[in-house]
Amino acid sequence: MTETGPRSPTNREIADALEELGDLYEIDGATIHRIVAYRNGARTVREASRSVAQLALAGEATALPGIGPTLQEKILALTTTGEIPALVKLRAKFPPGLVEMTKVPGLGPKRARRLYEELGLDSLEALRTAAEAGRISELKGFGATAERALLEAVAAYAAAGPAQRVGLSRALAVGEELLAEIRALTVTERAELAGSARRMSETVKDLDIVATATDPAALAAAVASLPQVQAASTPGANAVRLRTHSGMNVDVRIVEPDQFGNVLQHLTGSREHNMALRDFAVRRGMHVSEYGVLDDATGVTHRCSTEAEVYALLGMDYIEPELREDRGELEAALAHTLPQLITATDLRGDLHCHTTASDGTATIEEMARAAIEAGYEYLAITDHSQSMGFGAGVSVDALRRQIERVRDLDASLEGFTLLVGSEVNVLPDGGLDYPDEVLAELDWVVASVHTSFRMASEAMTARIVRAIEHPLVDCIGHLSGRKILQRPPYELDLEAVLDAAARTGTLLEINANPDRRDLSELHARAAAAAGIPLVINCDAHRTGGFEVVRYGVATARRAGLTPAQIANTRGWRDLAAQRSRQTA
Repeated sequence: MTETGPRSPTNREIADALEELGDLYEIDGATIHRIVAYRNGARTVREASRSVAQLALAGEATALPGIGPTLQEKILALTTTGEIPALVKLRAKFPPGLVEMTKVPGLGPKRARRLYEELGLDSLEALRTAAEAGRISELKGFGATAERALLEAVAAYAAAGPAQRVGLSRALAVGEELLAEIRALTVTERAELAGSARRMSETVKDLDIVATATDPAALAAAVASLPQVQAASTPGANAVRLRTHSGMNVDVRIVEPDQFGNVLQHLTGSREHNMALRDFAVRRGMHVSEYGVLDDATGVTHRCSTEAEVYALLGMDYIEPELREDRGELEAALAHTLPQLITATDLRGDLHCHTTASDGTATIEEMARAAIEAGYEYLAITDHSQSMGFGAGVSVDALRRQIERVRDLDASLEGFTLLVGSEVNVLPDGGLDYPDEVLAELDWVVASVHTSFRMASEAMTARIVRAIEHPLVDCIGHLSGRKILQRPPYELDLEAVLDAAARTGTLLEINANPDRRDLSELHARAAAAAGIPLVINCDAHRTGGFEVVRYGVATARRAGLTPAQIANTRGWRDLAAQRSRQTA
């Protein structure tokens, strides 16, 4: 690839520098506000579609959310001199391996600094050696269990290496903006995303775009010059490879209009789906490829302008991209039994959100208005309970005051139902964070694990099953506790958990936060097969948080779920009447 302009730090390099500054400031004991500012700034820069260095040179980086004058100044310094003075100063104060130690799951900057100050540990190797020798367990607040966990985490971190994939939401932010720019070009006729992004997979390695054009070479040249592009290969007559300022690699294929469906189907994948499709075609005397569908008997290659034509030539119904994983979709397409997948417009309410009472950024009324604008008929306010593990929980007295506020506001909202609830922490023994008499006053109770993630499978399973069996629990939130590309799920016996939910009628949540998507598609599919009712919730913490519903719906679609299998496609009265707890 060739750079599209003079060498400036990439967005990734700037983001890495700001993130390192945040880490070093935390090690140095800076205020939480300063630390968060640098981490939020790093996230903004990493996801920006334009060159942040060029914006800084023009004095316009402050137009980006979370980038104030201080960060603009530091980005400009890095762009013009190659370094940030504050970062140079902090690097001299602490050994370079200390920042890497903070990346180990379960350690963090404060504990890493303590290990550095008390044991002289300044690298991953030193950390591993100390743990193997039993030195860490001698420190107050660590112990043998924590030491073993750290040793396992160091090994897993070292084995994983640099992340090669990004979450879907970040990939789509890049891909959809780039796609809109390509569609706006005068020579473009059609353009679509392909690959794992189109299948709405949880993570994406790179992006694929398929297009047709009146002048393919002109389109390739125009795409290479778009402002989102940091570098591009020499544009060809029918293809160009890009690297965006956000660090995503993008392959753009320009094809003939009558071949668009063949190429789009091929590049959408998945690999497993395409292999199964080719095997099936061979048994029918045909060969399927990106170039067309060859009929062995006649020697004719059928070129298809749509994907539906490709599948129809094989006697199949059209298969939605989310289902193309070789999980029985070909057989269903042949038998005309593919599910009518749920869509976002099928959802009538959301039953999990947060306000300023806990860790949200908007008031109860602001969240209610945002839900109305999103097209919902009802919303449950479910702020965190008092011991959710990271502060900002709601005490019993505060919850009772919140109940009154929600009831008063609900009475003033015509045509919309505002429910009072809570996301109650499931304690290590399976008990709940509020007494039953308080829970009984709520319309909706989501029980979630927020603490003690490292319990053994048997203990974690018993913990969650006990919560499921609680007569006032309506739903279990983000069942596995995972965070995609950040934190693995905790260990549990899924079969035992699903058995308990099916037996009690307790709902399970598909959390739409793109970093969670929990239940996963495979767990959601298993839960639906067991007859367990599911809900898709946004877990919104801000007024714009309902936009993530697309990721929860994508998970449900990848699980093959229909509207009938998702409880909040029904009105609140119907949903409340059909749940196991009928007290509302």
